[in-house]
Amino acid sequence: MAMTMSGDFVLPADKPTVWAKLNDPEVLKACIPGCQTLEKTSDTSFQATAKIKVGPVGATFKGKVNLTDIDAPNGYRISGEGEGGVAGFAKGGAVVKLETVEGGTKLTYDVEAQIGGKLAQLGGRLINGVAKKMADEFFANFAKAVSAA
Repeated sequence: MAMTMSGDFVLPADKPTVWAKLNDPEVLKACIPGCQTLEKTSDTSFQATAKIKVGPVGATFKGKVNLTDIDAPNGYRISGEGEGGVAGFAKGGAVVKLETVEGGTKLTYDVEAQIGGKLAQLGGRLINGVAKKMADEFFANFAKAVSAA
């Protein structure tokens, strides 16, 4: 099952600060809902573990995250895939762009994701609702982390 999502947020910090936070594994780990571990394995890749519950299905996903098309400090493409055992798999990516605006930095994202296994059987509306909630939670947490800088 495939899904797409997009949105934007204005963060109360300058572009270099937002860029630094987007590349800080400790900040990302604290902001990603359900994230248990996030370790940098190179300048452009991470290993991650996240515990996620979608309706009646809960699973711990382990996977890799890679950064490509890096245009510091303007944006990048982030892509990853995770395996959740019998719950299924998730893979996808997002294009993240930063733009200086009055009052801070506008972060724009376009996400494409695919899921399979038991998760895909739950239905599109439930999956999209949970994905949107997780994205909103991530950006709310990220805005707090940037504000605290």
